[in-house]
Amino acid sequence: MGERDRPLAVFDLDGTLSDTRHRLHHVESAPRDWNAFFRAADADPPLPAGVTLAREWAERCDLGYVTGRPERCRSATLRWLTEQGLPAGELWMRGASDRRPARVTKPELLGRLAARRTVAVVVDDDAQVCAAYRRAGFRVIRADWMPPAEELGRAQQEHGRT
Repeated sequence: MGERDRPLAVFDLDGTLSDTRHRLHHVESAPRDWNAFFRAADADPPLPAGVTLAREWAERCDLGYVTGRPERCRSATLRWLTEQGLPAGELWMRGASDRRPARVTKPELLGRLAARRTVAVVVDDDAQVCAAYRRAGFRVIRADWMPPAEELGRAQQEHGRT
């Protein structure tokens, strides 16, 4: 089986692999400072349970990463993944002007991806995103290892962020 024939394990970043709690203060009250929120992402501590799970899946799958972070965060995000010792993989990010809820954008993206690659599993912390993935027929693992951050969930669903 060639490398491109390996199935994909797709991991979310914020709240799944990275701990966003140190930067939530930027978006907890109006006016929300999304630029500062995303600029601080490269200082996120890793979430050990998520990183370990990603490494385990990488033994039998290619890894891919999906995030609601805007495209302008690509280089910092790739650097962060490398610093955590995570395997290289494709990174799918939100377009600069896309403010649709994560429960819409992420399954749509994964559906397009699944048309050309087998997706073995998708791991995400957002309950609504996980439900949408399941409705679309994907195998889902809910990342429940970071205490829920109400503002992060609101950002994902109402503000079209992360």
